Amino acid sequence: MLLGAARYLAKHRDFAGTVYLIFQPAEEGGGGAREMIKDGLFERFDMDAVFAIHNWPGMPTGTLGVSPGPVMASSNEFEITIRGKGAHAAMPHLGLDPVPVACQLVQAFQTIVSRNVNPNDSAVISVTQINAGETTNVIPNTCKLAGTVRTFTTDVLDDVEQRMRQLSEQIAAAFDMQADFEFVRNYPPTINDASASAFVKRAALRLLKQDEVVTQVPSMGAEDFSYMLQVKPGAYIFLGNGEGDHRAMGHGAGPCTLHNPSYDFNDALLPIGAAVWVTLAREWLNHATQ
Repeated sequence: MLLGAARYLAKHRDFAGTVYLIFQPAEEGGGGAREMIKDGLFERFDMDAVFAIHNWPGMPTGTLGVSPGPVMASSNEFEITIRGKGAHAAMPHLGLDPVPVACQLVQAFQTIVSRNVNPNDSAVISVTQINAGETTNVIPNTCKLAGTVRTFTTDVLDDVEQRMRQLSEQIAAAFDMQADFEFVRNYPPTINDASASAFVKRAALRLLKQDEVVTQVPSMGAEDFSYMLQVKPGAYIFLGNGEGDHRAMGHGAGPCTLHNPSYDFNDALLPIGAAVWVTLAREWLNHATQ
């Protein structure tokens, strides 16, 4: 889509200003946006605003979603090691079993969202790994839990991290054990600028029909374009990938979520996305020069 827009704009230079096209590497875990900023992206190229488009399965093909405020969550990881004392499984009184403590922690973490986070806010705590032991007749020395935390604001994230640490250390202590708590903050929340989002909607309506420009439903997924939106005004836009009718035999049926082995990009979006890019560039520069 970006290459299509670049080709068109290079051939039709009927706009006053400069359009920068950012081909960002390493979005999945590498923080490519952050690294480009560190390398001087915005010092080398003087931009007024930044925009990004991500295809979105399940939205009707070619519909465009944009909204002000948080549209994707922060991405954070945790790892907790519960240190007990190994023993023969037939003689549990001689050891300190970390597995029941891990089970209690999984349950306790869910009370953070239901009882500590304001119901008007959003948070997700998902324990995705529990690893302990190597055989059936031995209580292990340690049990490790790991997972992810997602929030739309840093304040909520601060509260969740603090409460998780307290529960880990105090529940372990209640069973005469120790919990090593590690929490890593990866990507911040993706927050669309209100003015830039309103601009995208106005500009898109010059290209698309009224019912094709829709309200963006925030996702608890994460996106490192968030780093760019911390520095420049702009918006992260969803472009509907359809209900899966385009998928070839062997790819399953219906829409397919992102990060799925059966995912198939809808090529019908290529000209639509390129046209959206061209329209945004022209409309922004026309507005800026008036």
